[in-house]
Amino acid sequence: MVFIVITLQLFFFFVDFTEDHKPIDTSEAARIQKKIDSLKELELALKQPKIYPFNPSFLTDYKGYQLGMSTTEIDRLLQHRKQGKYINSEKEFQQVTGISDSLLQAIAPYFKFPDWVLEKRNRKPRRIDFAAENTRESEFTVQDLNTATAEDLKKINGVGDKLSQRIIKYRNILGGYLINEQLYEVYCLDKEVADRVLERFQVISPPEIEKINVNTATFKEVLAIVYIDYELTKKIFDYRNEVAEIQSLEELKKIEGFPLDKFDRIALYLQAK
Repeated sequence: MVFIVITLQLFFFFVDFTEDHKPIDTSEAARIQKKIDSLKELELALKQPKIYPFNPSFLTDYKGYQLGMSTTEIDRLLQHRKQGKYINSEKEFQQVTGISDSLLQAIAPYFKFPDWVLEKRNRKPRRIDFAAENTRESEFTVQDLNTATAEDLKKINGVGDKLSQRIIKYRNILGGYLINEQLYEVYCLDKEVADRVLERFQVISPPEIEKINVNTATFKEVLAIVYIDYELTKKIFDYRNEVAEIQSLEELKKIEGFPLDKFDRIALYLQAK
């Protein structure tokens, strides 16, 4: 018995019963963390609103806010437009708004000026025949798209009876064009033809549109907005009932199936407060 006890004590004394711990592969952990970080960055990038080319002369207050402009800078531009003046260069945009060089550098690549402005920039200096020049300037006077008649529109190459009537009919549906880009939504109007129309006709006097409060609007009022169909109206009201009150229009993007490409248009007619 004594021999057995001594043997067991020696066995427990010399044998290591601690578990072997496999060392952590730090390089593998770092690789996984890097992948997680890249996925987070991608998710943030997808949430950022996509910027499409636009004419800086017709920048809306909401679009200016998205681009990072202050309310003061936006008001300067809107005041400039009220005087019937246009923006024809990046430098002029900065002079009117007073934005910083860094912001101008970030948004200038998205400026889209009418073809006639670009042609004027690239035109070589020449001797001016003042009589002919005055006649030409009168021919190129930009008119208000919201007051143009069918006969006025038919003067544009590619616009006939049907297209001129469609442009006016869509204008009536909208209650008047708020921004030039809405012209591209006219049924069967090719982009090339629309570009030619905008060289002669632009939104100079947008209609006074009273935005609808999405939290107090009726189903019928929301449905009346041209960019919102019955299904989307129902989803908006279901979401409103779920959250009790919509704090910002940005929340609408959370609705499943919401047309993100139409958000800027819908924001022209809706507000959250």
